[in-house]
Amino acid sequence: MTVAIIDLGTNTFNLIVVQLQAAQKFSILYNDKISVKLGEGGIEKNMLLPAAFERGISAIEKHLAKANSFFPDKILAFATSAIRSAHNGNVFVAQVKSRFKLEVQVIDGNKEAELIYKGVKLGLKLPQHTCLIMDIGGGSTEFILANNNHIFWKSSFNLGVARLLEKFSTSDPITSTEILAITNYLHQQLLPLHEAVKKYPVKELIGSSGSFDTFAEIISFKKNTALDLSKQTEYAYDLADFEEIYEELIASTKQQRMQTPGIIEMRVDMIVVAAVFTNYVLKNYRLSSMKLSTYALKEGVIAEMINS
Repeated sequence: MTVAIIDLGTNTFNLIVVQLQAAQKFSILYNDKISVKLGEGGIEKNMLLPAAFERGISAIEKHLAKANSFFPDKILAFATSAIRSAHNGNVFVAQVKSRFKLEVQVIDGNKEAELIYKGVKLGLKLPQHTCLIMDIGGGSTEFILANNNHIFWKSSFNLGVARLLEKFSTSDPITSTEILAITNYLHQQLLPLHEAVKKYPVKELIGSSGSFDTFAEIISFKKNTALDLSKQTEYAYDLADFEEIYEELIASTKQQRMQTPGIIEMRVDMIVVAAVFTNYVLKNYRLSSMKLSTYALKEGVIAEMINS
């Protein structure tokens, strides 16, 4: 069976087309993403502004054209933070249904976290000890405390990088005062996570896709090592390498980031805040290792399908 899955994220709309096979296996036929910046200018007001709304509709149209070229048996679409929190998110969903006959499932933060866990677990072998899974989105960030067998705790916070950027309007480059303001805000907002980590201690961070892909790409270019994330599902960071690129990112201007190998255009504005967020989590919870899972939500949908 051929299935196309569209993940309507806040920063990007992602498409994956897979062939489901016997014995709980699958092959990827196509994988792509389109930058939409759906929350641009309106995410703090819980509105999809007209330009962002139209970018989203255009991205859906392009993804559907590509998906249909594979003659899929099913096309599934899932919407997350920007659409579920927007006052006119239902209008967007209705327009997609009207124009393209596509039903968009708007999922809540708990379901989003669960699918991320299933996607990560599909991409790499989780340990028996508890680890902290982190998915930095544009509208929300999900945290999951889990091992290979069980989710112990999960939650979604409205702390996506698009929200943080709109809230803090950082300088170019970001200042130490702004970094302190962001980390103080994160500390206050993440109190439920602090309590959960006390109950389920962790030493390892697993970042799923998105910004964590970019961190790996930057490090790879700096070290002159070949890295093709389209052909691998995990990557182990050296924390010293992350510390080095963190210092470079917070000192960089937008113009410098645009010329930095490994940073794609859609992440130029948001990667600094994502690095600040990641560094905060690593330091605050005294984590000693970090991995990347290139699989996330849409792969979690695949995991549910092949296990059902």
